[in-house]
Amino acid sequence: MFEFITEFLEKSGYLGVFALMALENIFPPIPSEMIMPFAGFVAARGDLNVVGVLIAGTAGSVVGALPWYYAAKVYGCERLRKLADRKARWLTLNSEDIDKSLDAFRKHGRKAVLFGRLVPAVRTLISVPAGLSNMSLGQFLLYSSVGSLAWTGLLTAAGYLLEDNYKEVSKYIDPVSKVIFGILLAWYIYRVITYKPAAKEASTPRKEHERG
Repeated sequence: MFEFITEFLEKSGYLGVFALMALENIFPPIPSEMIMPFAGFVAARGDLNVVGVLIAGTAGSVVGALPWYYAAKVYGCERLRKLADRKARWLTLNSEDIDKSLDAFRKHGRKAVLFGRLVPAVRTLISVPAGLSNMSLGQFLLYSSVGSLAWTGLLTAAGYLLEDNYKEVSKYIDPVSKVIFGILLAWYIYRVITYKPAAKEASTPRKEHERG
């Protein structure tokens, strides 16, 4: 993974930074923790401008968040609830879990997007409740941009300041990212195996409430 990212950025420059950060938000296993520090290292070496790296990385991150936002907005809450109840074991949640999550998001939506963009894995997923809760595009772009700029700035600064030592640090980044992905995968498998469906009676009050 590290070799692919380094070679790609060396050849493609700012466009490569933008493309990889956009892809990282659509397909989370490509980690920004590897993309932006190396882009910062390339900037420290003089091959790229650090401001250009920050703009490209932030723009790519925000653009990459939009497909999930619009997908959730178009798919809608009701269809997601039905899907969750049909595929509850594999999604490891049901319609009641979705309702609770959305209620929490509606209370803290702006903060959730802002700080969610600073957390690995959550960075991508935070776009889904934003779309489902019909958060305005303007608000989503504003808070997503601020959070993304802070995240890309932190990672770029790390690569920029490390300079020549970055190659030594890179030996640990790739294995650590794989371990994190392995932990997330193991957690998902555990949730699937241990999932227990809620009693059917629990869904009755909500349906009656919705009819009323």
